[in-house]
Amino acid sequence: MRASLLGLVINLFLALGKLVAGVLGHSHALIADATESLGDVFGSVIVWRGLKIAARPPDPEHPYGHGKAEPIAAAFVAVLLVGAGVGIAIQSVHEIASPHRGPAAFTLVVLLAVIAIKEGLFQSVNRVGRRIGSAAVHTDAWHHRSDAVTSAAAAIGIAIALIGGKGYEVADDWAALFASGVILFTGLRLLRPAVEELMDRSPEPGLVEKAVRVAEDRPGVHRVEKLLMRKMGLYYIADMHLEVSPTMTVFEGHSIAHGVKEAVRAALPQIVELTIHIEPARPGTAPARGERAQAPR
Repeated sequence: MRASLLGLVINLFLALGKLVAGVLGHSHALIADATESLGDVFGSVIVWRGLKIAARPPDPEHPYGHGKAEPIAAAFVAVLLVGAGVGIAIQSVHEIASPHRGPAAFTLVVLLAVIAIKEGLFQSVNRVGRRIGSAAVHTDAWHHRSDAVTSAAAAIGIAIALIGGKGYEVADDWAALFASGVILFTGLRLLRPAVEELMDRSPEPGLVEKAVRVAEDRPGVHRVEKLLMRKMGLYYIADMHLEVSPTMTVFEGHSIAHGVKEAVRAALPQIVELTIHIEPARPGTAPARGERAQAPR
């Protein structure tokens, strides 16, 4: 959350700075870039709020917690990026078709400073997103990168306009048009994982396989017949079907399930909820290693 709040404050100052510089320096590319940065501010607010909600504990109305708020926030920010890309493209085409003054030289200095700051923000926030496994924070990081790309494109356009002089005023508008395509692509790329998480796509195979190995190593477990897992914000919720000896008592089966649950959650703390269903082992199925040990009595 600190990373998102830091991005929010810095984005606000950068957006206002670019907007003022764009208006005073007659740079439509810089004004468009400032507009996109204001979208960043709004996006950071959404991410921060989404993480706050996702961190809430379960309640009677939300027994599985509030983790879905995190991918919802990520999807919203991604859609915001797509909208910003389309909006900047439309504005750029309009400016290309309309004669206007060239940009002032100081706007280039402003953009170079913005690029350095935004790239630093991307690296910092992206590290946090990878460390905590947050789609929303990761999306917010790429929002910073897309803003840096927009600013870089605007800087190139302004530089060409300044060097070329009369007749090259539209160079910054062409650069902004190019940047809008990058922003649009980034938004669509980030939208997919957020939507997949909302649709409860299975996590990476390695996580599922490790949970199965831990369970099947427990005494009394014939094998894991089925394991369903889904991401809930920063954590995972799983449903596991265990096969045990059909001659076991209910108490013995319950003891095995309890041991498996503790072992899996200890080995994989990101699994915060594990529901286990006990089934009788079917004839002809190969037993796991755990069944070789004696079941608890």
